[in-house]
Amino acid sequence: MLQPVMTDGECTLLHSLISDATSIVVCCHQHPDGDAIGSMLGMANVLTLLGKEPVMVAPDQYPDNLHWMPNIEKVVRYDKRRDFVDIVLHQADLICCVDFNEPSRTDAMTDALLASPARKVVIDHHPAIQWPDGWQPDVAVIRPQASSACEVLFRVVWQMGLFPSLGKHFAGPVYCGMMTDTGAFTYNSTDPDLYFIISQLLSKKIQKDRIYRNVYHNYSVHRLRLVGHVLCNKLVVDTQLHAAYFTLTRDDMRDFHFVKGDAEGLVNMPLQIKGLRLSISLREDTEHDNLVWVSLRSVDDFPCNEMAGRFFNGGGHLNASGGRLSCSIDEAVETVRQAFLAYADKLK
Repeated sequence: MLQPVMTDGECTLLHSLISDATSIVVCCHQHPDGDAIGSMLGMANVLTLLGKEPVMVAPDQYPDNLHWMPNIEKVVRYDKRRDFVDIVLHQADLICCVDFNEPSRTDAMTDALLASPARKVVIDHHPAIQWPDGWQPDVAVIRPQASSACEVLFRVVWQMGLFPSLGKHFAGPVYCGMMTDTGAFTYNSTDPDLYFIISQLLSKKIQKDRIYRNVYHNYSVHRLRLVGHVLCNKLVVDTQLHAAYFTLTRDDMRDFHFVKGDAEGLVNMPLQIKGLRLSISLREDTEHDNLVWVSLRSVDDFPCNEMAGRFFNGGGHLNASGGRLSCSIDEAVETVRQAFLAYADKLK
């Protein structure tokens, strides 16, 4: 039996907040991944079951390999319909934030989110922060030890007694979010409870193999050639420090017809090298100069979240983290080299 993730008081309050709300928004962080989209779609499905008509909002584009998800066509992008979303956030009486607990992770949507007078619910698995002024969620279910926000959402739904009434439109996206945030259950996935949750999701007749193919076998030929280019021409391996990095420039993305999601999973591939402990991806932003997105993956006990906070203005989990640098790609490479040297003892 799963242990509760909320106190009895929090569970009662969450029921009350949903019941009393007439206008509900469910939102996720910028550059949404499978966990962000999965938890947003799953939460919206729960609210629909409870008789509500939630509006789902993403700050910007989600990856192409998630377009198969049920109801994803209902997601409103802030970068496309800013005026509409500003009004919706202002008029909402409840906002459910999934897969993030820091308002700034919604990027351009941050001010509108902070300005909303709505009550707020946070469901997340990232470490809690000190809330900014005016941002105190009424219910915050944050479980950093969980595999994903989707796992936390499942636990919330289970505790509320709603799972038996939900179907595959809830189970599919939630399974997908758990799968993508663990690299198909290859890291951050040793908790036995996780596999109990999977068994319950499978009881809703989801097709897990098809979900896997939809996510990981759904790329263009350009993406496959991009992988070859990165591994052959861009990958730099430090055999002494057991670490690697690669860059993905605007020229690379142009040459290989890059679309959102084509970089998914690339940072994990160098970890297939025997003895490698850390892999870092540096990707130039396609719209803004001197902005580089950083992804870090590690194995065993190497703290890439610590490195992300110290060198890359980011954070995350022990083995999967991210950040950003306001500099050129060459300067970003130099920062990576400095980070390798600073953590040489832990890498060797």
